[in-house]
Amino acid sequence: MSVQTGLNSPIRGGGLLSALVDYWWLLLLRGLAAIAFGVLAFLWPGLTLVALTLVWGAYALADGVLALWAALAATGGETGRRWWLALGGVVSILAGLVAFFYTGMTALILLMFIAAWAIIIGVMLIWGAIELRKVLDDAWLIGLNGALAIAFGVLLFARPGAGALAVVWMIGWFAVVFGILHIALAIRLKRFKRPA
Repeated sequence: MSVQTGLNSPIRGGGLLSALVDYWWLLLLRGLAAIAFGVLAFLWPGLTLVALTLVWGAYALADGVLALWAALAATGGETGRRWWLALGGVVSILAGLVAFFYTGMTALILLMFIAAWAIIIGVMLIWGAIELRKVLDDAWLIGLNGALAIAFGVLLFARPGAGALAVVWMIGWFAVVFGILHIALAIRLKRFKRPA
């Protein structure tokens, strides 16, 4: 499949790149899910720990399912080029399930869990940006999202004792910016989709 990136530079892309272009709307949905979670955190800053855990668990499950779907939809090409997306999806699904089944965890454990998840997802996104940089000019958006996730995770690990309201706001801002970057990439990929 010939995909155009940048201004007018045609390049050869297949496998994951073709799937990202064909299924651009999965990135859009991941972005919308992240923004919805962030907005909920802003609207209900006094959420109880159980409610925050459940809302975050729902977001992690949705993000994981959409990431896994995008990885599995990539037909052709090398499997190695999409393992990072599949692994990130599996990690998110497992994190969401843990959040649902262990809603009684303490605030500190929840924060450490979210921090670890963010760092793992960030590493997977940066790896994906490295894999796609040769065929996608906009791969930097994926890398930026990964760097943001890692910085967020490190910040949570470094400041676990921050007040509950500050943590909810921090999580909300992370989710909104994370979602915006996913949506920006989805919109850019949509431009390269050829009509059926």
